Amino acid sequence: MAEWVLLGLIGALVVLLLLTLFGFAIYSGLFSDVVVSAGSSPIRNITLAYKFNVGPYGECGKLFTESCSISPKLCSIGVYYDNPHVVPPEKCRCIVGCILSEGEEKPSEELIQLFQKFGFKIFSFPAPSHVVMATFPFTTPLSIQLAASRVHPALHDYIKERKLCAHPRLEIYKGDHIYFVCPLARQGDFYVPEMKEMERKSRAVEVDDAQTDTTGADTLSETSSISLEATTDSRETSVATSILSPFAAGRGRDETDNHSEHSYSESGASGSSFEELDLEGNGDGSGSAGLPSDLGYAEEQQTTKAKWAKEPIALEKARGEE
Repeated sequence: MAEWVLLGLIGALVVLLLLTLFGFAIYSGLFSDVVVSAGSSPIRNITLAYKFNVGPYGECGKLFTESCSISPKLCSIGVYYDNPHVVPPEKCRCIVGCILSEGEEKPSEELIQLFQKFGFKIFSFPAPSHVVMATFPFTTPLSIQLAASRVHPALHDYIKERKLCAHPRLEIYKGDHIYFVCPLARQGDFYVPEMKEMERKSRAVEVDDAQTDTTGADTLSETSSISLEATTDSRETSVATSILSPFAAGRGRDETDNHSEHSYSESGASGSSFEELDLEGNGDGSGSAGLPSDLGYAEEQQTTKAKWAKEPIALEKARGEE
């Protein structure tokens, strides 16, 4: 009999423990609605103390702990510049820190010096005019994990479906809520100097690579032209080749440009910032679909010019024979 009572008590304790954990998860926001919208920003211009970090976002917790330990009463902020599902974790870039002041208020010099003493840097963000945003309850540490697993996918789907250009992603821990904010305009104002420097170096490398590819293509083109002229048996064939070559080169450049623009739009940088856009064309003949007809028109013009050039020559020959 005593054994049954003991087992019953153990079972009741397990049930109570599970119910407690379930209630804790609910209180942390397990079933909270995630509503994503676009509109005015919930934050004003801010001045923050931050540390720049390159590495897995999951390891940013120590930076939050460090910043909070310096001044626990301040709001924490994290700004994430890379998509961890696309960029390797070891290359993901972000900043973590605290908001020193908001709006017209100026941060105190003592507070600035305190954070600088621990290696933090000071930077200011303007008040974003239009943003994609969402909120999530911040009641327990578990709320952070629940928000990361629920809010970020919702933001991604919202931005992708509407083809918006919204970046970077700001997380602001203020009171009992976490504010997720993605600026729709002036995104460069939210890039700290370290991030801008990395972007500048990355673009410089891309330009160098592009110039190298272009030089190689030009060399190959010159070699091909020499070979073509060497194997030409008549002056007429050479003239025809010289007429057609510019269009072939132009066609190649157009195709390269179209591919480049397509890749640029796929990155999300050319999406609309305020409304849904149809980037595939409007069916009115505009866009890349008009390129073949334009090329045909140019070829027709060149053919007409060649025709007018040949007719006087033929006429002179006829007069000579007479």
